[in-house]
Amino acid sequence: MKAFTSAFFFLLTAPVINAAAIKVASLHPIVADLARQVGGANVEVVEILKPGSDIHHFEPSPKDIAEMRGARLLLASGKELETYLDKLRDSLGAGVKLVEIGEKVPSIPFICDHDHGEHDHHHGQFDPHWWHSAENMKRAARIMADVLSEADPANERAYEAGAKAVSKRFDELKRWAQKEISKISRKDRKLVTAHAAFGYFCKEYGFESLSILGIGRNDDASSKHIAETIQEIREHGIRAIFPEDQANPKVLGEIARSTGVKIGTPLVADGTAKNAHTFEMMLAHNVRAIVAALAPAQEN
Repeated sequence: MKAFTSAFFFLLTAPVINAAAIKVASLHPIVADLARQVGGANVEVVEILKPGSDIHHFEPSPKDIAEMRGARLLLASGKELETYLDKLRDSLGAGVKLVEIGEKVPSIPFICDHDHGEHDHHHGQFDPHWWHSAENMKRAARIMADVLSEADPANERAYEAGAKAVSKRFDELKRWAQKEISKISRKDRKLVTAHAAFGYFCKEYGFESLSILGIGRNDDASSKHIAETIQEIREHGIRAIFPEDQANPKVLGEIARSTGVKIGTPLVADGTAKNAHTFEMMLAHNVRAIVAALAPAQEN
């Protein structure tokens, strides 16, 4: 992907934190990176949930809670992704404000049309993976600027400028993604994944989403739904199915053996992968993987 310039793969050098910087703690790597980009040298970001962690099974330890002390803000992704927030509120020290950055980002309802047996969903009625959309990330940047400005009014103009700069980069990234995805014919824009984590991506880039499991890592697919998925793959000539990082690919492997469909490069679903824990890194990885598997060979 030589055309993908350093504007998207840029590695932000850590800003020199000024002495008056406000301390901000984060419960999601993508939110932490957004805070750094919007806040610049005026914020010191402490990552409580670090790259490589499993967001679906994480709960803050006493050590984590101690790290939050002294923070002006505690930033969560929201949309019921962090199921422990109610308990955490009771443990926060005085002066720590908990903010769910995704709360005001438009939601996509989580629609599950198949049976998962006795397993319950733990993430509510909306898909919590809002950060798969560049437009949503732009909204989040504005929300971040407002939150930081409220906590640190003296640097409001700097936060507004930071949000505008990062939004411009997200626009550029979206245009690049659209250009790459245009290599895939519309009839082949069917994204078959293990979990229902890519609804926002599919909406933004014109894919039809088909998930084998539910929205969380522990959900199980019924044999009936697996059979229906196999039939749909055969009927529509689906070119590839995609596992996800940190998820067990067992069910997808069974489907691949039954249909002969290829298994694509694992996608980054939760934005916590060690090699893709910023929005730019995650989207670039996922677009490259999807285009490589679904576009005609001569166009890759």
